[in-house]
Amino acid sequence: MGHHKSKSPRYPKSHLMAASGIAAALSIFLLVIPTTEVEAKRTLVQLELQEVQLDDTKSALSEELDALISETVTISSPLEMTSTAESLHTAASPEVVQAGINLQPLAAEADVAEPVATAPEWTSVTVDSGQTLSILFQNAGLSANTLHSVLDSSKEAKAFTRLRAGQELEFKLDEQGDLLGLRSKVNSLETIHIERDGDSYVFSKDVIEPEVSTRFASGSITSSLFVAAQNAGLSHNLTMQMANVFGYDVDFAREIRQGDKFDVLYEEKHVGDQRVGTGNILAARFTNRGRIYTAVRYTDSQGNSSYYRADGTSMRKAFIRTPVEFARISSRFNPGRRHPVLNKIRAHKGVDYAAATGTPIKATGDGRVVHVGRKGGYGNTVVIKHGQTYQTLYAHMSRYASGLRVGSNVAQGQVIGYVGATGLATGPHLHYEFQVSGRHVDPLSVKLPASDPIAPSERARFLALSKQMMASLDQQGGTQLAQLDD
Repeated sequence: MGHHKSKSPRYPKSHLMAASGIAAALSIFLLVIPTTEVEAKRTLVQLELQEVQLDDTKSALSEELDALISETVTISSPLEMTSTAESLHTAASPEVVQAGINLQPLAAEADVAEPVATAPEWTSVTVDSGQTLSILFQNAGLSANTLHSVLDSSKEAKAFTRLRAGQELEFKLDEQGDLLGLRSKVNSLETIHIERDGDSYVFSKDVIEPEVSTRFASGSITSSLFVAAQNAGLSHNLTMQMANVFGYDVDFAREIRQGDKFDVLYEEKHVGDQRVGTGNILAARFTNRGRIYTAVRYTDSQGNSSYYRADGTSMRKAFIRTPVEFARISSRFNPGRRHPVLNKIRAHKGVDYAAATGTPIKATGDGRVVHVGRKGGYGNTVVIKHGQTYQTLYAHMSRYASGLRVGSNVAQGQVIGYVGATGLATGPHLHYEFQVSGRHVDPLSVKLPASDPIAPSERARFLALSKQMMASLDQQGGTQLAQLDD
């Protein structure tokens, strides 16, 4: 009756057009994929189909589309697209959803690029107590030859050998472990560097210029100058500066009294918000036993700086009062004293300063050494002649300063020896004598000759500065008192 034919599925015309459109779109899509390395991107191919109806089961169109895609697309992960024959990773099988079909490959990483060589990094080590640069180089795997190359590269490079415990040292090595660079922060203002340049090394230094501002401090002495200064916020360095500035008028070993006062204007150095040190005392006032002493730092037209009293007279005298810093007077000048060792009446022609063995002894004035060596009961003794009129003697030393000999010229404040108990001494102390024209006088009461005042050509400029500084001390002191009252 009728022939029996196997029936090919018949599709509406619109379905056939859609299928051929999909095939064309996929062909174009695959053809435009580069055959070299590419960056994979999310791709959305959306084909508009009109009025597509689906059966409950998968439609013939869906099966044909799956077959078409499987011939040209292999699903793999991760996505690598290098040619049309290689894989394309899709999110899922294509779905016909009412108004369109989403062919949406997953986002994927680009092909792995060639590794980029990273710049050598700095490695930091902290210097431990007892460690030397040689040990640190050895720990970093660097040879003795490298160490010598660094240190021989310049005189400045030897700064790397002056290490302190806690200091940080940074190394930069190349891939072979050879030294490219070395650097270290010496302090808060200075960093030193070594950089390799061919077969040698080049030294450089970075120095931060700190900002300098003026600060004010004042205090009243209840126990000691050091405690009062510390309570006022002064550093040890500034306290010593103040003692030296006023050391020509005030004997800090014996003349400090409770209730003595000081006011100081000084330089403070800082980088950003960080205080990195102090500079010079610019002006100061010290009240000792009711008497007021003033000091103003002045730099003349030749660039020489010195301290003068507010009226322009010199603070420097030809001699300083005390050859030993902050020592205790154990015996005064006494023509009728009974000697503690000999137990006889023997004039004590000087002043004894009790201090620990090894305490530095300073020359009280500029002069020339006329004796170095043993001198009877004086033990190890130094005698200095100052011009034609004055002579000073320093006895019972434990040892002399290096290089000191007869004929040596010494400057005021220069260390000439160290406290001891040689000769006839019951304990470590300095015996100090002062002679004027060959006659012994009391070092504590002798009227000392003054140095030159401010030069006449500089006087007007100095007095203008001095007036400003004294007014600033008054103003700052008044402000501080007002704050204390509040």
